[in-house]
Amino acid sequence: MSAKDTALKILDASNVGTMATVYKVKPHSRYMTFFHDDFTLYTATSNDTDKVEELEKNPYTHILIGYDGDGVGDTYLEILGKATVSDDESMKEKVWNEKLEGWFDGPDDPKLVILKIEPESMRVMNKKGQPPQEVTL
Repeated sequence: MSAKDTALKILDASNVGTMATVYKVKPHSRYMTFFHDDFTLYTATSNDTDKVEELEKNPYTHILIGYDGDGVGDTYLEILGKATVSDDESMKEKVWNEKLEGWFDGPDDPKLVILKIEPESMRVMNKKGQPPQEVTL
């Protein structure tokens, strides 16, 4: 299986990962729920969160996704991407699901924004017996 196929398989099977931003020149990580369209990632957040402010100052983010905790051999993705903050209604509708109801009133909630992460590089990590594999985007 190619690195690209493995990456898509991981993105299809996993939706929770860590997302790091830069806060005062230091890394700041948190767990996020991701959705994807091919290799572009999307995640919902509130427009008044630290991550939105951090991404407006420095749009680069580092994401780890795919590790499910079953053991040290889990294959996962390491993604470096550039994020944009969007309040576009069609993007909110695309990402909206019932899991977001605990934080937002609906896809038209004025606090809801979508972070769109376009990968600049992606690597498949920890694939049994193999070095990191670069995913050709």
